[in-house]
Amino acid sequence: MDTLLYAELDRAEAQGLAARHLAGYDDGELYLQYRVAESLAFDDGRLKTASFDTLRGFGLRAVAGETTGFAHASEITAAAIARAAATLALVSRPGGPPAPPPAGTNRRLYGDTNPLEAVPFERKVALLEAIDAAARARDPRVTQVSVSLAASFTLVDILRADGHAVRDIRPLVRLNVTIVAEARGRRESGTFGLGGRTGPEHLLDEAVWGEAIDRALEAALLNLEAREAPAGEMPVVLGPGWPGILLHEAVGHGLEGDFNRKGTSIFAGRIGERVAAPGVTVVDDGTLPGRRGSLSVDDEGTPTSRTTLIEDGILKGYLHDRLNARLMGAHPTGNGRRESYAHPPMPRMTNTFLEGGREEPAAILARVKRGLFARSFGGGQVDIVSGKFVFTCTEAWLVEDGRLVHPVKGATLIGHGPTVMQHIEAIGNDFALDPGIGTCGKAGQSVPAGVGQPTLLVGRLTVGGTA
Repeated sequence: MDTLLYAELDRAEAQGLAARHLAGYDDGELYLQYRVAESLAFDDGRLKTASFDTLRGFGLRAVAGETTGFAHASEITAAAIARAAATLALVSRPGGPPAPPPAGTNRRLYGDTNPLEAVPFERKVALLEAIDAAARARDPRVTQVSVSLAASFTLVDILRADGHAVRDIRPLVRLNVTIVAEARGRRESGTFGLGGRTGPEHLLDEAVWGEAIDRALEAALLNLEAREAPAGEMPVVLGPGWPGILLHEAVGHGLEGDFNRKGTSIFAGRIGERVAAPGVTVVDDGTLPGRRGSLSVDDEGTPTSRTTLIEDGILKGYLHDRLNARLMGAHPTGNGRRESYAHPPMPRMTNTFLEGGREEPAAILARVKRGLFARSFGGGQVDIVSGKFVFTCTEAWLVEDGRLVHPVKGATLIGHGPTVMQHIEAIGNDFALDPGIGTCGKAGQSVPAGVGQPTLLVGRLTVGGTA
């Protein structure tokens, strides 16, 4: 493994460089990364693209008080690290005692097999061909099938001035199926994906990729029958699993430590206050084995943890990296994450979800006189400062007298995150995590993330529609 990271200097030399260049600062690390990624796309009955990329480099970060110095390069050499250190020298060394190193751990939440090498290329292409053929055979209304398979293998070393060193090996795979169906001159699409920090072997199981086909086809066919969505304020039932993306965006980002330290989050300074309805418990957990948002250690070397953010409606805490935890007098929660060596870490979510309750989903639906049931979402926007959000529904139904009447299209959910949390009136017993497709964006950086929730009834929410 060392040959993947260290070509022109060895690990011991790199450790010495970290000690030399980071001595005297409050905190910081030499972050080294090697990543290979492969992506295959099958469209119109043939392999359209196949790409293979390699990323390799380091990021050197020094922290003094609230000031961070950061430099990076795509070559891992003593000379390049020295040049980066010269940039960091612009940050004055405070000379006080440095922050203690992260706690050690031997925990491993995923294997270290390279998913790009686990299955031969020809077998991957054959898998995409099989999915394409099976999807087209499912229904005569299927006119187009797009299938993609992506995998990456990442090796990171995190070296500190105090000699503390952490290595993590991170696999990641994802399969995506999109189906376009046509009937009566109308064309609609449906998409379903799955993945996680595993090898691709389980994706070869027909039961696994067959479910992806079924879910994508179901969405496409439902959208063929969809009518215009109603508009106005009404009760909204959110389905289990992926709809937790609304929670992630509308509430989760506002619970990240940097926004609260700076006072820009609507949750700043509200620890101990009621911020959600009774029964609402929100957790961020980076320790779930094999999940897309999980990490054995974060990108500062801190072991990830299970962090309760809201408990029975009461705000309990925030998500912290090392810098914000130190400045706020809190403990790091293992949420210091970065997109790559070329980015400094910041507080980010891992797998964020609302825990399950006791009510049967059918009983929750039965409580709705007239409203909307949202099963899946597409894109959305949120303002961290105000908490206001807009989300587009990709699968939704009109609900009348507790029954799903017909699917609708063009529905958007418009609201205010903290207010929505106060208006949760029922929590289902059908908790589910998303299938492993989430990617979270913040400050120009993207990282894998997970979401989840049970069926939820929001008593009042504005629905944007055309009917």
